[in-house]
Amino acid sequence: MAVLALVAAAATVYVSLDRQTDRHAEIEAKSRQVMPFDLESTTHRSAKSAFGGVQTVTSDDPQDTEEAARFTTGDYGDPASIHGGEMPGLNHLEQGHAELADPSLITALHAWFDAQVSDHGRHAEHG
Repeated sequence: MAVLALVAAAATVYVSLDRQTDRHAEIEAKSRQVMPFDLESTTHRSAKSAFGGVQTVTSDDPQDTEEAARFTTGDYGDPASIHGGEMPGLNHLEQGHAELADPSLITALHAWFDAQVSDHGRHAEHG
């Protein structure tokens, strides 16, 4: 019985990892269509704080200034078209963006950060 439980647990982990890999591939494909930068050449970092947090996208190559130049002009693209309108925290943030000091919006922002890190896989990290 213990062996059967272990096999079932291993199969569940495999299916979960397979779905996660599929999700990462989906996000990478959408990112190529929407983001004004190359996902393969950047790392997303989401740093939570008691007051919200800071999200940065950093070029993995210090010589690549094109990404920074795009951000300087406000060219960020649309995360909802990549991650989907049901992304955790997104709706709450859209509805209450003027009240970012509200604890529920800080929680929503943290959920949004977690979803981005999860969706972007090896291209993102908490930090």
